[in-house]
Amino acid sequence: MNEGEIAKQQVVGWIDAEVVGPMEDFQDSKQEWRRLASELLGTFFLVLVAAGAGMMGQAFPDTIGRAAAVTAPGLMVMAIILFMGKVSGAHLNPAVSLAFAARGDFQWRRVPGYIVVQLLGATLAALFLQAVIDVSAVYGSNYPASGYSAMAAFWMELILTLGLVSVILGTASGAQNIGIIGAFGVGGYIALAGLWGSPISGASMNPARTFGPDLVGADFTDYWVYVAGPVVGAAAAVALGFVLRGRGGGRDGSDAAQGALFTDVAEPDEA
Repeated sequence: MNEGEIAKQQVVGWIDAEVVGPMEDFQDSKQEWRRLASELLGTFFLVLVAAGAGMMGQAFPDTIGRAAAVTAPGLMVMAIILFMGKVSGAHLNPAVSLAFAARGDFQWRRVPGYIVVQLLGATLAALFLQAVIDVSAVYGSNYPASGYSAMAAFWMELILTLGLVSVILGTASGAQNIGIIGAFGVGGYIALAGLWGSPISGASMNPARTFGPDLVGADFTDYWVYVAGPVVGAAAAVALGFVLRGRGGGRDGSDAAQGALFTDVAEPDEA
């Protein structure tokens, strides 16, 4: 066997291992549970920290300051992207899943499953916190500040989420949301947004993060703010992404949105 035949066999073997195999795995519906389990676990840990700070502050007054409470979720998201971003894309947020789908980087048929497990993960975290800390989960939720209207909180959530999703889509355009650059960018933005924006709305930027504590605490007061604000903000970020970078659906954005189990690329000729 000459060198040319050996090289040909090596190429065929690589294609079978790296292309055909993953494609067959993707067609196997049993693979989707890995992505869903990743989203559930990631959202659980995000809400554990985000809601836990407020609930711990209620149980142990003067132990957790606002700066720590809003920085902790950013650090947690940074860690989650690093340890499971390659599995599911580390959305952790219904607004992010919707944005990736609207951008063309994520299949719409998979959005409902992601949103369901994100809400479930948030609810499980709130249940755990309420059982362990023994204070109501409402202390870990988000509500408009006293003296401010729900509409003011809506606009704050909208603009904060516009920035968050813009950072996510921007880092994803270079396939960085499954790497260290995306982790630092997204985690850093969440912390920064919380530092200046949390007094009015709580800087949720995430319908699931607020849903879990609201459900467990049985208080959905002004919850519409924390759905409408992030969703409209995410839609605006998608439109802004089109203006800045053109249409989505390319290899880089799809890698970041879907993880690395196998990436279904809508526009394979696009970066």
